[in-house]
Amino acid sequence: MTLREELEALEHEQLDPKAAFADETRGRLHPEAPRQEDVRTAFQRDTDKIVHCKAFRRLMHKTQVFLQPEGDHYRTRMTHTLEVTRIARTIAKALKLNEDLAEAIAMGHDLGHTPFGHAGEVALTEAMGEPFRHNEQSLRVVDLLENDGAGLNLTYEVRMGILGHTGPHIPETLEGQIVRWADRMAYVNHDIDDAMRAGILNREDLPRFVTKTLGATHSARINTLVCDMITTSREAGSIALSPQVEKALNDLREFMFQRVYRNPLAKAEEAKAREMLKWLYEYYHTHPEALPADFQPQMSFEGMERTVCDYIAGMTDNYAVDKYTELFIPIGWHIR
Repeated sequence: MTLREELEALEHEQLDPKAAFADETRGRLHPEAPRQEDVRTAFQRDTDKIVHCKAFRRLMHKTQVFLQPEGDHYRTRMTHTLEVTRIARTIAKALKLNEDLAEAIAMGHDLGHTPFGHAGEVALTEAMGEPFRHNEQSLRVVDLLENDGAGLNLTYEVRMGILGHTGPHIPETLEGQIVRWADRMAYVNHDIDDAMRAGILNREDLPRFVTKTLGATHSARINTLVCDMITTSREAGSIALSPQVEKALNDLREFMFQRVYRNPLAKAEEAKAREMLKWLYEYYHTHPEALPADFQPQMSFEGMERTVCDYIAGMTDNYAVDKYTELFIPIGWHIR
């Protein structure tokens, strides 16, 4: 028996029968025989594939809420991803579910985010004439765009967990459902942190019902949410929060939309970002030869619009600004 097979056997011994088991995966898009010397389960391999891909590295230079904030302590898509992963693993472990699957889904859930956060989604929706959804783009990244068009060839469970971390599709696995909740727990709470750092919120501004139910500090709120989900899910046999705590989380999310996500101070630069991405889209649509060499083959089977969209969606904030500056801002010159 190989070490991988020992780990797979341990899952059956230690995990809840409702857990997703690595040796019972519904498979990959393309058959991939386990390596005899591999010490990793299928879901562990998926995490490694994600962590070593280019799209994952770019997350460190993509904005969370505040566009290009000044300061080292604001969240990025990378730090958000790591926070979601830790929350998801904690809950999965306590419920005796598959931590490795939860980790893989969490690590890959935001790979399709555009530059400048949701402002980028709006810009590409307007440019394409159809909704651009970052969860669908995340799946597209792992299925098609990485590895020069070969994709990462992840397992079905990870792929559907990535797709279902938001939007109408609910993951079949309990681990995927945990990540869906963990994403919301993470971003609502750490966005409070960033909003306070930016001077948009004070702790006293938070709704009293929320602070009374969840706690007055970031760590207290996360702890309440995690512990409540563990307790409630054990009793319910499904992934859930208690009604009171779920209401407090929803109230907090609505409060954040009113005071932060739609706040003119936080969103002051979004119109500029959308306009900038619109110009970039129009330029590459008109000059497809200017696309990088690794995007050129894609146009023959995906079309120009989709290829340009994929290229811009993959940009980091700074890269988008640099390309816009290079293409549209005159540079100084002098005569010798």
